[in-house]
Amino acid sequence: MNWGTKLMIGMGMFMTFIIVLAVLMFNSKTDALVDIDYYEKGLNYNQEYTGKEQVKTDNAAPEIQLSTESIVLKFKNIAVGNLRLMRVSDKKMDKKISFETNADYEFMVPTTDIAKGRWRLIISWKSKEKSYLYEQEVNL
Repeated sequence: MNWGTKLMIGMGMFMTFIIVLAVLMFNSKTDALVDIDYYEKGLNYNQEYTGKEQVKTDNAAPEIQLSTESIVLKFKNIAVGNLRLMRVSDKKMDKKISFETNADYEFMVPTTDIAKGRWRLIISWKSKEKSYLYEQEVNL
């Protein structure tokens, strides 16, 4: 085999490699870092920022206690809101739970049906006519 044949075989293999990569790229899943509803999130960003700042202003961050069978959220006052459990690695495992605190200003979430690993807790609630938003990552 002379050098011209080797060059053509090398170019053919490289072009095949590029075509295979292009096909795999177009057939792959969407990127987990890209939000589908980014436009709505952009419109609601001011409300989220206000809620996060309200937590700092009122020193109203909930106390989060983790155990093997539950997550306990302790608030400063009576709270009504939503808890979103977001799995960083798999969007299909995300959960949304509505809650209302008991007389001790607590809310308990059983973790028996929640997979172990890293989760992002996003807590949005209303208390005394004010809206709050708090985020924290936890390992269950």
